[in-house]
Amino acid sequence: MDYTKLKACELFLFDMDGTLYLGDEVYDGAVALMEGFPGLGKKYIYLTNNSSRAGTDYITRLRQLGFPCEAENVFTSGMATGMYLNQNFPGASVYLAGTKAFYRELVSYGIRLVNDENGHTEADTVDVVVQGFDRELTYEKLDRAVHFLRRGSRFIAANPDWVCPMPAGEVLPDCGSICALLTASSGREPEYIGKPNRNMIDVISRMTGIPNEKICAVGDRLYTDIAVAQNAGAVSVLVMSGETDEAILAAADRKPDYVLPSVKELHEVLKS
Repeated sequence: MDYTKLKACELFLFDMDGTLYLGDEVYDGAVALMEGFPGLGKKYIYLTNNSSRAGTDYITRLRQLGFPCEAENVFTSGMATGMYLNQNFPGASVYLAGTKAFYRELVSYGIRLVNDENGHTEADTVDVVVQGFDRELTYEKLDRAVHFLRRGSRFIAANPDWVCPMPAGEVLPDCGSICALLTASSGREPEYIGKPNRNMIDVISRMTGIPNEKICAVGDRLYTDIAVAQNAGAVSVLVMSGETDEAILAAADRKPDYVLPSVKELHEVLKS
């Protein structure tokens, strides 16, 4: 295998769940890989579609798991959503159906939320409904979101993932599954902000000054982690430690640039 294009990359974007760890189980070689990047003269960012935690929460969690992490090393779909709202709907009234952490994230971007962090609101109309991966989901949030969507609010969602992987082969319903319910109830389709939207990589390229073709996205999902790289003209590495198995990979129309068993093998390639 010719790894020239991979080794020429200057910035690596890492999915987390299913790529670096699963639940609280850190994959073999993952911490060593991240600790080795400064010595390789390369940069890294933990890039996640999970909006249920704020960027600051990820710094704390990653450090607790043993990973090196500073503020510049984290970029989430929640952060991307806050930036997108400011760019495209400045000053708009927004109803958020998401976690308290996502609520705090959007508040930090100056978004004008009409509800409190529990989803309560007295508003009858809003400009935008935002849905996230909500592990604190209540029926009230669903009811309010459908109410607003049926009255013409724009529909923005943090990410399209159907499920969030958990240990022992379990999954949690993710943002895409919640949006499917809202679409069935309102007839409205969301605009997704997170991976595979190329905006996630384009924004990072602008922030770092590193061109897309020198950026590598590493992850375990073809339809988000790999697709975002393909959509943005970046390099892609699929690791077989998470959601994708051999059958899924064989059936895929578009293949990743590289396929490796895990991030441990990626470390070996980059060191060679």
